[in-house]
Amino acid sequence: MAIRKLVLCMVGGAALLAAAPTKVGFVYVSPVGDAGWTYQHELGRRALETALKGEVVTQVVENVPEGADAERVIRGLATDGCKIIFTTSFGYMNPTAKIAQQFPNVEFFHATGYKTAKNLTTYNARFYEGRYLNGVIAGKMTKSHIVGYVAAFPIPEVMMGINAFTRGMQSVDPKAEIRVIWTNAWFDPGKEREAAMTLIAQGADILTHHTDSTAVVQTVEEQHKAKNCWSFCYDSDMSKYGPTSQLSGTMEDWSAYYVRTVKAVLAGKGPGPNVWGGVKEGMIKLAPLNPAIPADVKSLVGKLEKELAAGTLHPFAGPVVAQDGTVKVAKGKVMSDDDLGAMNYFVQGVASTLPKQ
Repeated sequence: MAIRKLVLCMVGGAALLAAAPTKVGFVYVSPVGDAGWTYQHELGRRALETALKGEVVTQVVENVPEGADAERVIRGLATDGCKIIFTTSFGYMNPTAKIAQQFPNVEFFHATGYKTAKNLTTYNARFYEGRYLNGVIAGKMTKSHIVGYVAAFPIPEVMMGINAFTRGMQSVDPKAEIRVIWTNAWFDPGKEREAAMTLIAQGADILTHHTDSTAVVQTVEEQHKAKNCWSFCYDSDMSKYGPTSQLSGTMEDWSAYYVRTVKAVLAGKGPGPNVWGGVKEGMIKLAPLNPAIPADVKSLVGKLEKELAAGTLHPFAGPVVAQDGTVKVAKGKVMSDDDLGAMNYFVQGVASTLPKQ
């Protein structure tokens, strides 16, 4: 009888251990806030907790600088028992790859990077698809033919966005140009505001950004009446900060990806392939269109959005010509994903020059 009780206890204990929720870690490059890049990932994390309630428990570390701090935080999550870890900024790539080698039984997922391993998978959204649509609206709405772009770093992800916006804009307004100011930070509201003011002073009547705060949208809202300027948000809908002046914007939706990916890992199906999803997959969406946008422009954008989803429109279909006149994609061809992921040049229509390395 004593042996039977011992066996039952052992079986019961094993069941309890098996039922323990899996720890899932998230590393964010900026504060969560209520808008922006990190906020969208946070919405995805919340969706994950709701969808897999009782099966997972999540752990978040926000506002983690890229570099040595990131390595420490990622290692800490793995040491603390997280079996799945999402690192959500490009600059986390090398630290994530290093820690993945040290913890082969943990599944790592890195956003926007390109390094992979047996237990390191990448995921990304085709931001450039939304940017192209934003550019079409900008080309139809600009009066000065000058659009300002506040950008963080000249990495391929950002270059794709600037170039796609430019190509969309020039498809309807060949005279329009893009001017870029770099902040060298993903999240620095002060620098972003200063850059926005500089671009407005240079005659830009439409601004957008590839940074994580709402500063550009807020600045344009403040200047809207005096300068008749407009904005496009990025990452998430920021219309609460630009209720009058935000025309639209590009948003990511990570929720379905996080739920699907964690479900697969828990089911023993592995991490799955690297993911790069766009409008078709529902990972890229447009922010609500401002009533100030004419009906014919809304109709055009709706048509182009459907073409992107169907795969009949590609923002980098040839000819694609670099700023220096070099033909990057010939007419009749489409830029490959490998070439997109290595983009390190401006296309024609961008007035600014890249910073020297």
